[in-house]
Amino acid sequence: MLAAAALVSTTAFTSWALYITLVEHPARVASGPVAGRAQFRPSYHRAAPWQASFALIALVSGTLEAVLTRQWTWLAGALAVGAVIPLTLIAIRPTNRRLLSRDSLADTEVLRLLGRWGRLHAVRTALGAAGLLAYLYALRSR
Repeated sequence: MLAAAALVSTTAFTSWALYITLVEHPARVASGPVAGRAQFRPSYHRAAPWQASFALIALVSGTLEAVLTRQWTWLAGALAVGAVIPLTLIAIRPTNRRLLSRDSLADTEVLRLLGRWGRLHAVRTALGAAGLLAYLYALRSR
């Protein structure tokens, strides 16, 4: 059950993050600073609880699976996906706050923030993918 929870939550996290990285965020940026920032707000508010939940479930279930099976690959996957949590809280949160604020921002500032957010989100996507690969390897090793 724990392995299934780890695999499903990591797959959901990574798939969603990949879609945002490859499709949604580039479209947001291409729509211009005003429209891009306006779209960021509702997208963020809808996606954040889901993504955080998937990452937390993947971290906890993968860690517990590692403890029960003594397979380090479960722990590696859990730590990779779980790393998105401190990354988000430490590195991405300040950018989120600026983009979500009601403060007036210059177009160049909005584009800079959206660019930074996109790069940091790509790191989240890569961490999710690394976790997913570790989990798949762990399943193969059973």
